[in-house]
Amino acid sequence: MRSRYTAFAVGDRSHLLRTWHPDRRPASLTLDEEVRWTGLEILHTGGGGFLHTAGTVEFRAHYVDAGVPGTLHEHSRFVRVDGRWSYLDDAGDTD
Repeated sequence: MRSRYTAFAVGDRSHLLRTWHPDRRPASLTLDEEVRWTGLEILHTGGGGFLHTAGTVEFRAHYVDAGVPGTLHEHSRFVRVDGRWSYLDDAGDTD
């Protein structure tokens, strides 16, 4: 999760696509260059340990867009694919 947040913050599309589940990965990804990501709070995790094949992360990602601060609050689901964690989907926006 933290690596994906960092990839959004620095505009690393290739990392984001590489860490997306292959069945859900978009063909391309456009990032809004006007959005500046300013912080990440991990609120809760479930699963995701060494022996797990799935996990969840609840987080708040803070940003500024056109001078206006905002927050993205999400419950992300991850699964292991070939031994690596892959972002599956948003299990439901909470805000």
